[in-house]
Amino acid sequence: MRIIGGKLKGLRLNPPSNLPVRPTTDLAKEALFNILGNQYDFENLKVLDLFSGTGNLSFEFASRGVPEVIAVDRTFGCYNYLKNTAKELKLEAIKAKKADVFKFLESETDVFDLIFADPPYDLPQIPLIPELVFKRKLLSAEGLLIVEHPTTKKLDDHPNFREQRKYGYSSFSFFDQGANSQD
Repeated sequence: MRIIGGKLKGLRLNPPSNLPVRPTTDLAKEALFNILGNQYDFENLKVLDLFSGTGNLSFEFASRGVPEVIAVDRTFGCYNYLKNTAKELKLEAIKAKKADVFKFLESETDVFDLIFADPPYDLPQIPLIPELVFKRKLLSAEGLLIVEHPTTKKLDDHPNFREQRKYGYSSFSFFDQGANSQD
């Protein structure tokens, strides 16, 4: 796992091999950050990283100058690795939270510019993620929710669905406020 852009570009991270994770591939991550880099100024974003695992995306966002990244994972090993590595790398932007993502979404009141969710691919509640994000109004007017999921799973029936980008077995589904914005 390596950081592909920003001030820590090229840094290799070596999380413990016993963590229950499937990190986003460098190819998919690079494609995602090319898309986001053309739409957003990273220095002005507030990011929520759900099912953060090793923090692969959290570290990438922080390396690119995002001032606040909330990383949520319920696994103690992932939470500890992310928290300790962020401290070691002096990435104060990253705030690790040990919590169940669905309970977190039900109680969270902050609004985010980007929400990235990379749930376990076999998780049956994946379609619940966009539902909760929009029900709880956790996305800013110009914000984007990105859910990584197996390409075989379709999330395009949600009213806020914008597009799906496929990268082999993995896909990113993008959701935004669209015509549903309340501003």
